[in-house]
Amino acid sequence: MKKIIALVMALVLLVTLSACAKEEKLVVYFVPSRDAAEILEATEPLKELLMEELNAQGYNYTEIEIQVGSSYEAVGEALVAGTADVGLIPGGTYVLYHDDGVDVILTATRYAISNDSEVVADWNANEPTVNDESRMATYYRSIMVAGPSPKGRELADKVNAGQALTWDDVNSATWCVRSSSSSAGYIYPTIWLMDNFDGKTISDLANVTDPGGYGANANGLAAETCDIATFYADARMHQGGAWDGLDTDIWEDTDVIAVTAPIYNDTISVSAATVDADLKAALIVAFQNIAETEAGAAAIDIYSHKGYQEAQDSDYDKERQAQEIIRALN
Repeated sequence: MKKIIALVMALVLLVTLSACAKEEKLVVYFVPSRDAAEILEATEPLKELLMEELNAQGYNYTEIEIQVGSSYEAVGEALVAGTADVGLIPGGTYVLYHDDGVDVILTATRYAISNDSEVVADWNANEPTVNDESRMATYYRSIMVAGPSPKGRELADKVNAGQALTWDDVNSATWCVRSSSSSAGYIYPTIWLMDNFDGKTISDLANVTDPGGYGANANGLAAETCDIATFYADARMHQGGAWDGLDTDIWEDTDVIAVTAPIYNDTISVSAATVDADLKAALIVAFQNIAETEAGAAAIDIYSHKGYQEAQDSDYDKERQAQEIIRALN
């Protein structure tokens, strides 16, 4: 009997220690929409801020680990597996992995930007794009940008003259895009192509590459290894570094040639395998409070996030429809 009691107590202790060990560490993943080293440097303060916020709500975290996934899909898969507890991911990535065990808790808010017209030439007549700090936005757009290559200039000149692009125009260009779960880098540009060219998609284009990030897309334009690149609407404010050392700048060398429908903002999502209802509630409070602090606001500015509002799955129904279109094509 004593042996049985001792065994039960040992099992209880093991479970308790395992739970405590899990609670001591929270793993947060970011998607690689910027250079990984840049993201890690900017978000370093989040470790202490998040630990303080959660522990003030009764948790016992001694470490917050921040990682940048190798791809958007890698972050989604980490959340499904429970090797990541929290992921800052786009809506497209969220809906792709929701059914496998990823839950949305927050939607980012951002400053609106000076350009939001559906008339493409307006973006080029109103450069540079800048933040409009008088307005907050819960959506953004995808833009397709032509670079300084001869083909890029040919397409930009046509758009700025008010002429519609043809399928031969876009198909004769070399495209730099993002991975297939990226809303701004792949999904919405695909929908734009479908709407404008009788169902044609990115996979129908003759020359397409994914260099590995929006920074790499900008580098591709600057080096003229791609003629068109896909971006989120304010990306050129962040990716101008590709033009360092050149005689001109990103606004002089590039033009928008296409603008998509609105895309609902990025999410903070969690792993259903590791984050229960209580921790979800605590994380909602924590991230909203962090966004109100000077240090927190600086840390989340790497993604142009200015705050967070509570989210529900239905907010991303339009993203879900977009993913269904993409799945049907593959």
